[in-house]
Formats: sequence, structure tokens, C-alpha cells
Amino acid sequence: MCGRYAAAKDPATLAAEFDAYDATEDHAPPADHNVAPTKDVMAVVQRHPRDEDGRADDSRTERSIRVMRWGLIPAWAKDMSIGARMINARSESAATSNAFKTSLAKRRCLLPADGWFEWKKEGGHKQPFFMTRPDGKCLAMAGLWTVWRDPKESDGPPVVSAAVLTTAAQGSLADIHDRMPLLMTPEHWAAWLDPDSAEVDGLLEPSMELIEELELRPVSSKVNNVRNNGAELVAREEPIAELDDPKLF
Repeated sequence: MCGRYAAAKDPATLAAEFDAYDATEDHAPPADHNVAPTKDVMAVVQRHPRDEDGRADDSRTERSIRVMRWGLIPAWAKDMSIGARMINARSESAATSNAFKTSLAKRRCLLPADGWFEWKKEGGHKQPFFMTRPDGKCLAMAGLWTVWRDPKESDGPPVVSAAVLTTAAQGSLADIHDRMPLLMTPEHWAAWLDPDSAEVDGLLEPSMELIEELELRPVSSKVNNVRNNGAELVAREEPIAELDDPKLF
């Protein structure tokens, strides 16, 4: 699964890295080293541009950086609360899920991350780890997005929300947790973001080459509290060895 991640890069940096333009319109969230469900996050999408009357230009597409709420709110939802439980979508079942199947076919995105957190059970406690790229480049987590409008307020503003697509953990990641975000390598970005293609079967397999490059970094338990934030949360902090003799404490 992916229940917490870090995203500290600004929209201009992301636009350059993903060959997109910044469409956040000054609504971009600040650097966040402890992104939690229901927070605003930045996402990469590719859509047909629309004119002033809302007509789409089917002859071309544009890739942009947008702001979305983490936790997908299906169009049929009665209220926004369901989004807190829809932060992840399983790649194995998304195509048949009432909540995710339309987004998988038509509304796919990339969620840029410096890395994500996971907790490993060690003895009587859980040790947090931060999975990241040693070279500092973004990880592109495969995502699904949609638009929701409050049925009680038809004239209210739409809410754009997203979920992280997950898959079975591979390699050494499986020693920490049995699930991981589906990471998209650059050569697959265009196909994944293509709004005119519903064919994704060949894109749902994780890249072992990328997985083997990841650093699995032990970090401070301060990340456990969503109120904590800052670069110190992603800094390496070696776990304290447990002592067998309680008298030594």
C-alpha cells in the first residue's frame, strides 16, 4: 500500500522533469515531507485542450501539472468522506472496481513523489522506511483521477481527486511490506497518460530495474505523526538495536 509519501519539489521543477506546463495557478501545495490522505497533491495529466466554450481539440493533447485531493471520490459518492478510504487502488482489480474502472480507462495520471514511507514490523515495534531514488529524481507513481460534484450543491465547485495504483511488492521491498506503489518509468509515461487509449495491460507490471535501484532508508518514527513535517523526516536514522536483557535499559 501507500499511505504516506513525500513531495517537496515545486511546480516549476516538476514541469521541467515531466515535460509539462504548470497549471496549478498558484494553488500548488507547499513542500510536504509527510503527505497524508485527503491533502492536496500535485499530479501530471495529459488532456485535450479546450477552448473558451469548453470544446475539446481532439487533434492534440497537452501535459500539465495539476492539483488534486489525495483519496479518490467516485462520481457516484454521496459525500467526500469516502475519499479517505480510496487513497489506493489495487492494479489487479481496478479494471472491475466500480470506484476505479472508469478512471483506469479514461483518467490516468502520475503522482510525483520524492519517495514513500512504509513500516516494517520488527520485534515489538514498527520501523518506518523511506523508499527513494539515490539520484534525487522523482518517482512517478501511477495514479487514477476523477471529478466529483456534491449532489446537494449542483452549482458548487468540482473536486478533482486521485488514488495511487498499487501492486505486489517486489525484491527487497517485500521484506518491508507486501504492497508498493506501481512506479512508472519515463518510457511508459506517454502511454500511461494517453487519454485516447484504454489499453493498459502492458503497463501494470513493475520495473524490476527501477526497484533494484531504490534506497530503502530507515527514518525517524517522527513520521508516524501526520502533524510532523520537514526534511528531517526523510533523513536516514539508523534504528536502535533491541536489547535482549531488560536490565540493560
